[in-house]
Amino acid sequence: MAERLLIVGNGMAPGRMLEHLLDKAPGRYDITIFNAEPRVNYDRIMLSPVLSGEKSYEQIVIHGDGWYIKNGITLHKGTKVTGIDRAAKTISTDNGLVESYDKLVIATGSVPFIIPVPGHTLPGVLSYRDLDDVDAMILASKARGNAVVIGGGLLGLEAAAGLAEQGMDVTVVHLMPTLMERQLDASAGYLLKKEIERRGIKVVTGANTKAILGTSRVEGVELEDGTVLPASLVVMAVGIRPNGWLAKESGLTVNRGIVVDDQMRTSDPDIFSLGECVEHRGATYGLVAPLYEMAGVLARTLIDEPAAYNGSVTATKLKVTGISLFSAGDFAEAKDREEIVLRDAARGVYKRLVLKEGKIIGTVLYGDVEDGAWFFQLLREGADIAEMRQTLIFGQGYAGGAPLDPMAAVAALPDEAEICGCNGVCKSKITGAITANGLTSLEEVRAVTKASASCGSCTGLVEKLIGLTLGDTYAPKVSKAACGCTDLGHDDIRRLIIAKELKSIPAVMQELEWKTSCGCSKCRPALNYYLLATWPGDYTDDNQSRFINERVHANIQKDGTYSVVPRMWGGMTSAKELRAIADVADKFNIPSVKVTGGQRIDLLGVKKEDLPGVWADLNAAGMVSGHAYAKGLRTVKTCVGTEWCRFGTQDSTGLGIKLEKFTWGSWTPHKVKLGVSGCPRNCAEATVKDIGIICVDSGYEFHIAGAAGLEVKQTVLLCKIETEEEVLEYTGALMQLYREQAHYLDRIHKWMHRVGFDTVKQQIVEDHERRRALFARFVHAQSFAQVDPWAERVAGAFDYEFKPLADLRFAQAAE
Repeated sequence: MAERLLIVGNGMAPGRMLEHLLDKAPGRYDITIFNAEPRVNYDRIMLSPVLSGEKSYEQIVIHGDGWYIKNGITLHKGTKVTGIDRAAKTISTDNGLVESYDKLVIATGSVPFIIPVPGHTLPGVLSYRDLDDVDAMILASKARGNAVVIGGGLLGLEAAAGLAEQGMDVTVVHLMPTLMERQLDASAGYLLKKEIERRGIKVVTGANTKAILGTSRVEGVELEDGTVLPASLVVMAVGIRPNGWLAKESGLTVNRGIVVDDQMRTSDPDIFSLGECVEHRGATYGLVAPLYEMAGVLARTLIDEPAAYNGSVTATKLKVTGISLFSAGDFAEAKDREEIVLRDAARGVYKRLVLKEGKIIGTVLYGDVEDGAWFFQLLREGADIAEMRQTLIFGQGYAGGAPLDPMAAVAALPDEAEICGCNGVCKSKITGAITANGLTSLEEVRAVTKASASCGSCTGLVEKLIGLTLGDTYAPKVSKAACGCTDLGHDDIRRLIIAKELKSIPAVMQELEWKTSCGCSKCRPALNYYLLATWPGDYTDDNQSRFINERVHANIQKDGTYSVVPRMWGGMTSAKELRAIADVADKFNIPSVKVTGGQRIDLLGVKKEDLPGVWADLNAAGMVSGHAYAKGLRTVKTCVGTEWCRFGTQDSTGLGIKLEKFTWGSWTPHKVKLGVSGCPRNCAEATVKDIGIICVDSGYEFHIAGAAGLEVKQTVLLCKIETEEEVLEYTGALMQLYREQAHYLDRIHKWMHRVGFDTVKQQIVEDHERRRALFARFVHAQSFAQVDPWAERVAGAFDYEFKPLADLRFAQAAE
């Protein structure tokens, strides 16, 4: 007599398990299935094509009614199991059935997570889990209104694409900075966002949902920053949880999911479990591949064959037509890992392999996923890739390890192949011009053909053509790369950021074909600065691309404490400010208080966790950050000028205050110091400052490019001007020119040495229109820059930076 096998749940995992079981031992069990859904087994991962209209429900059915009849399986549709009596070995259902079992399989899957924000129970708020959700979304989309999808993960993006196909105006709201951050790195996330937006779907990242608005049904979504998005439909796609309710009520061991051993056995030897509801070796799974592996193991276990599930390494694909992405394994950064990155900006291709000890441990592919399965196989096998490392990133076709001829592809291009898309220049035009005109350099080819003269992304290809045409006689001009992550120099990077309108670090790295996935400590701060300087108001500062002093807005000292320098405009202070500084020093036991060379007061020895408190008290006294740590304006040093000095010719203190209040907060390639001296005696030492003003009887001498740090440089006189207004205009224009032309970490004197004094003078002094345009751009940038970072952090921004991770006493640490 056949044993009684009851199955709770009729999803893909138990369906696959039954296929194995019926194949190996067709008469071994008398099988009954209880399914809470009123339908047969269907392919749940194809819900997105159903939502988008590419498939129907009938096309995704795995086992139709005839299959159950043919195999003698009793299927109770729309019947929920409400209890398990383990002693009696029976189950009970919500419609009063009681059935006995010899073996029981729990396959209750998972439940969607709903963010408990105000309004989450309003009609029009849906999850995205089963066919009922899809039917509801399709019905809602008939009105062609606005839909907001909360969650930019796999399911959320599939839902967004489907709703857009149904004609809705869709916005994706995602908490993290990049889409699918658990499966993709920042570069692939950037490409994905770009493609999603190209399809007309708006994407808001770094956005936290505050409330769902509406009275009788959904009307909109409010974000934490106050933004309100209109919505007639809200889809919550923020994650799933294993559905272990029934097992827990029955007294089985349940942690995050139903705990099973390698044979998929629960804490009761006659009850098994598989699918999204289980927890195996502490891990839970939401992808189909591990579920199918569990199914094979459980089928063999049920017929007493030896089998063991050892956990799964998973891979991810997005099921949106036209978007190709693949990720697998661990692709986080770590010191003991290497990476191989291939970027092809023109084709929107990004490939990254993460290696450890000569083996692939993670991969991210976007745009070209043809070799995903092969990389995944190598990853799962732990294959040694040492012999094919050189060509590994190019895929299985080069698995033999033969190195590629870098010129072969260029040589194989037909004469009519377009090389420069911006100017429509083909291969034969370039090679013909080189031969006919005796061209020998990239600059000459640009001048004659215009190839690579616009966005410059084809520069490498043009250089290869020159090399191919001239042979060994061609010696390309080598510009110093910004760092090992790119072959481009700083000037090219800045030029291409503007030409290609790149507005994020991932965008720069992808479009300019960075050789690493996330850059390094040299290029990331530089890119962050270039983007800030180029796109004021558009680009959001990347705090993680700053060094520690800039990130915490204080100077780290050798003992790990910090120093804090409140701003004193033009070096002036008051009794109230001095009293506040003294009170802060007492309150926080600050051991040292020092007057700096820039006429400010330095509070030395502040503990990191005390920084917000110190700033709060100084803010309360009206003081703001002195930016003593910043790549920006530090101080404007002054003398007392005509107000007190017998020799003073102008109000140098007043002018210094005006200059500091005008220029503070500006981000620059390196630190900038100003000085204003009231007479040629130069008590403010203005002639060793980046910008120095010497007041004279006839007006003002405008000096630039001094320094008194690692290098000592005396300023050079740029010009003489007559009024304070002109001093402000020349200062703003010079600061902007420096911001736009200097390489990151160049002081003004280094920048001027590179571009030439005459060039600076021509642009600032002789070209009045250019000076005024530079001044206007500086003023525009300042409207976004003059925000006190101390006040921001006192209000809670980046508060995690200032909280200790743990309070480990000596005894605890010893343990």
